[in-house]
Amino acid sequence: MRLTLRSEAETIALGARLGRRLKAGDLILLRGELGAGKTTLARGLALGVGYRGRVSSPTFALAHRYKGKRLTLHHLDLYRVAKGEDSELGLDELLADPRAAVVVEWPDAVGGVWPKDRLELTLAHAHTQRKASFKATGPRGAYLSTQCVRTQ
Repeated sequence: MRLTLRSEAETIALGARLGRRLKAGDLILLRGELGAGKTTLARGLALGVGYRGRVSSPTFALAHRYKGKRLTLHHLDLYRVAKGEDSELGLDELLADPRAAVVVEWPDAVGGVWPKDRLELTLAHAHTQRKASFKATGPRGAYLSTQCVRTQ
């Protein structure tokens, strides 16, 4: 599935729609070049789970936690993580948090350690717009992708 996002506000709105549907244990992997809107989409996800504070890229911190009204969102940015360093990140604990969902920017840095059921979202520049494409790898991922597109 693909969507055209015409502005930053539309990218945030897509994230908010996804965030409202997230449940504990959900995983979203965000791909795209620098400046494609991954952190902007994560800002929307945080809004969707009920977080009302500032959302920023965790590029240097590696992870931020946004505690929303109904769910916590763990936001990771693995841009600066070298292959093989993922064992020190505590990914298993974050993915097993019974009160949280996880969103990861630059997920390919750690290889194929991700659970099978997830939503992968790729953002790409397209002139003055962005294109978002979805790949679901399991029933929850499929639900999330269809619900976001359906409510567009």
